[in-house]
Amino acid sequence: MHYHREQTHVHEVLGSVRLAGPRERIHDHRFARALRKRLSPCPAGIFTDFSTDFTKGHFHPICVETGLQVPVGTGKDRRHVHFIYARTECEAGHLHDFIAATLIENPVGD
Repeated sequence: MHYHREQTHVHEVLGSVRLAGPRERIHDHRFARALRKRLSPCPAGIFTDFSTDFTKGHFHPICVETGLQVPVGTGKDRRHVHFIYARTECEAGHLHDFIAATLIENPVGD
């Protein structure tokens, strides 16, 4: 299936995970990614797989499903964002929770 033919927009997301790890190695990770829209009737429309940066000798895979669209802006500048609450996969004996919001879709406007 060629997702790009059915894709209408993407959102960027970036952030940091919450601190976690063994007591002597508590740390965080950062992430940045363009999220693609999930092709399903579910209104919480973005799903993607990516990973954190490489810190303390490891990284964490992340699978994200966003919340519903949250409208922002008005008129021709009306856009939306999505809230994200997720958890990384377990690596090096621990995982990280994180919360984030996507950036708006189509920031340069049409």
